[in-house]
Amino acid sequence: MSNRNRLAKLHYMANNTRMLAAGDHVLCAVTGQRIELEDLRYWSVARQEAYISAEAAAQAMTSK
Repeated sequence: MSNRNRLAKLHYMANNTRMLAAGDHVLCAVTGQRIELEDLRYWSVARQEAYISAEAAAQAMTSK
């Protein structure tokens, strides 16, 4: 079964991620935009969320 166009489930760690469910992308917790795994640069270990950009990460950190 192909992982193409499947939402991945990741465990976010300090310097890396661990694949929990195979896929090729995740969704930004702030914008809902698709983030290809090879483009994933921003996430929160504490919140276990991915972000499309530094701006989205900052927005998440300043909200509840």
